[in-house]
Amino acid sequence: MKHLLAIFTLLSFLQLTALAQSKRDSLAIKQAALDYIESQHKPNAAQMERALHPRMVKRTFWKDKATGKDYVRETSTESMVLLAESYNTKGDKFPINPKKEVKFLDISERTASVKLIADEWIDYMHLVKLNGSWKIINVLWQYNDVKQH
Repeated sequence: MKHLLAIFTLLSFLQLTALAQSKRDSLAIKQAALDYIESQHKPNAAQMERALHPRMVKRTFWKDKATGKDYVRETSTESMVLLAESYNTKGDKFPINPKKEVKFLDISERTASVKLIADEWIDYMHLVKLNGSWKIINVLWQYNDVKQH
């Protein structure tokens, strides 16, 4: 029984190793998340576009000022590319050394989940590997201070 357990453990490890991400994939996933935030630090629409899948949807919760009710607000790739081009043109939206910490939550062969911790907010991102490139396809974000929503 002991030998059977050892063989099963070894086979499970080999299977996980075979499916695990390569160092190249891990770096590409991290770079996509960094391109997303850095394109806002120093306005760069092409850098944002490189990070996002064309059908990416970014969501957050918001509070309607008139009714006080919560709702889900959505942003598209096109809007994010325009934001990257115009959001920080004066260089006053971020600290001199902005926070940009990427934490890997889950990685599989062609999908990944990461958490980007920025200065004022966090972004949970889903990425997909298509045609050899990692792209952000979903983002769910919130301010650290949820009252800002």
